[in-house]
Amino acid sequence: MSKHYTTDTIRNIVLLGHSGCGKTSLAEAMVYNTGINSRLGRVEDGNTISDFDEEEISRTMSLNLSIIHSELKGHKINILDVPGYTDYQGEMLSGLHVADTAVIVMDASSDIEVGTQLAWQMAKSVDKPIAIFLNKMDRPNASYRTAIDRLREAFDATFVPMEIPIRDGEKFLGLVDLITKKARTGTGKASDYPADIADEVESFRFELVEFAAEGDDDLMNKYFEEEALTEDEIAYGLRLGLRNRRVVPVFCGSASENVAVRSFMNEIIKMFPHPESSEITATNTSSEEEEVLTNSSDGPVAAQVFKTVNDQYGRLSYMRVWSGTLTSDSRLINVRADHEERVAGMFMPRGKEQVNVKAASAGDIVGVVKLNETQTGDVLSEKSHPLTIPMFDLPDPVFGVAVTPATQADSAKLGPSLTRITEEDLTLKYRYEKATRQTIFEGMGETHVMIGVKRMLNRFGLTVETAVPKVPYMETIGRIGKASYRHKKQSGGAGQFGEVHLRVEPLERGEGFEYKSEIFGGSISQPFLPSIEKGIRQVLDQGVIAGYPVVDVRAVVFDGKEHPVDSKDIAFQIAGREAFKKAFQNAGATILEPIMEIAVTIPEEYTGDVTSDMSTKRGRMSGMDQVRGHTIITGTIPLAEVQRYSTDLRSITQGRGVYTLKLSHYEPVPNHVVSEIVAQAQKEKEN
Repeated sequence: MSKHYTTDTIRNIVLLGHSGCGKTSLAEAMVYNTGINSRLGRVEDGNTISDFDEEEISRTMSLNLSIIHSELKGHKINILDVPGYTDYQGEMLSGLHVADTAVIVMDASSDIEVGTQLAWQMAKSVDKPIAIFLNKMDRPNASYRTAIDRLREAFDATFVPMEIPIRDGEKFLGLVDLITKKARTGTGKASDYPADIADEVESFRFELVEFAAEGDDDLMNKYFEEEALTEDEIAYGLRLGLRNRRVVPVFCGSASENVAVRSFMNEIIKMFPHPESSEITATNTSSEEEEVLTNSSDGPVAAQVFKTVNDQYGRLSYMRVWSGTLTSDSRLINVRADHEERVAGMFMPRGKEQVNVKAASAGDIVGVVKLNETQTGDVLSEKSHPLTIPMFDLPDPVFGVAVTPATQADSAKLGPSLTRITEEDLTLKYRYEKATRQTIFEGMGETHVMIGVKRMLNRFGLTVETAVPKVPYMETIGRIGKASYRHKKQSGGAGQFGEVHLRVEPLERGEGFEYKSEIFGGSISQPFLPSIEKGIRQVLDQGVIAGYPVVDVRAVVFDGKEHPVDSKDIAFQIAGREAFKKAFQNAGATILEPIMEIAVTIPEEYTGDVTSDMSTKRGRMSGMDQVRGHTIITGTIPLAEVQRYSTDLRSITQGRGVYTLKLSHYEPVPNHVVSEIVAQAQKEKEN
């Protein structure tokens, strides 16, 4: 049973950055330094605490948000290690939502990479304090000064070097703390720094003191009066600057060699904001009023699930306590589900390991087993003080596959398996596409979706066949058209007779279907008019020219005939259906296609290649902005052209481009494309 930590002794950090920058190695070194683990795990050896999923081990990359707690000097550091691969934006956002500081890990020997850009944008979008950890300082081509210059060139922020590296040739020995001006080289004792870097130390420290003074008005006045700031005052100014998002402190080290990691942990404890310095807005559902939760352990209980894991053994729910003290065996209400939950089996997560706890103060992160109705985003609160807390906005999926059960047994598993896998990752979604009669499983990229498919097989025994989804086209008309149809059938006994004269008219986009009658004088009796509409509606879902739903059409019955004996409901259903088909063909029948809003972010050097490729895909650009070495291209493009755009963009930009897609509207496809779609539909029908 682990000890109980008070709010002021808790630090919550999320490790963000490009895939391969060393986030998991940094988390591993932090755990190793506190004696929790007797060996320093390595990603390439598949033995890290953080990456324990089979797929993560085989691919040697993080695919899940993993939570590890580390204990140092009476403090608890909750480390949220998230994937750097751009497909896993949902995991990044989940980690950011519950962390108090975003630590962006960078490879000090590389340029600013797309994952670094994405991490920065996400952290800024949710207004989190940001710190930088320049990793891989042991590499011969790693340059601290160059890395800081690149940061300042790429991002609009005040980057503050907190330390500088000490090298012996190409070997990374340790660092100089710029506040104390003492060297730390892993001996356990602070010492004087080498004389050959004295000028560099003084240059960087001058910057540090200046930025520290800007964090507080009193310090600024003292600094302008040319009084020297004490080490405590410098530390205070920087701590305040980080908390207020005015400065971005830059640390350095080598996670894989475990050099300068312990000093970074000490800085986390001393400098990083603790939970009481952050707040979140909740809604009291009994009063419908908003409340600001300040992470007070004495406040009303509010614990929010930010990550769910479903496996063959049950459900694990990972929670951030935003207010009050969460205790084991307590009973709390889930407002969304209107269900009381028992908080049993509460634990502190350390990768897949579970360390049982009796209580968790505001600001802490814990796991709970077997909550019945609680899903990601839900809040557990007191029945007398029911609360909800909003989650973050999710990006729209950009890649999908049509999934078909491989066997009859798999058909029964499909719905439950899709539900459980999408509960774990909110950027994985599934839906039934009525226009194409397909189940679509979609996410942020091909790797994201196909790993989801593989997990459903491994965890739930579901086997599905995947295919490129059909485009959900729609059919409509371009002008007014008329037609008539007589249904006459004699078969010995009672016959069938119905004649319908029909006019179809185009409606404004998005108005759907409308049915009207202009029958006057009784050429068709009133009871048969609904029969005609019923027949027409049978066509709406099946389509007329290519099998896609019919939209934005008004059907008007204006004449017809009936027989006193043989006319009946079924006769007018058939006549209405066939008259509608003929009138539809006579009214300039065409096909509408979904047009997507697209925003592509790429390094400037790929701008020409990407815009040229978009033009070949019938894309229309509406804007192009240059932002610190990157180009953001916005416009519209047909869905049919970008169903596999993640692969195309990765190829063009060597994996350095990201994009978003969102449905904008439907518009008619070009005539030559209509012919292709109709021909393909006919071919599928024949097969």
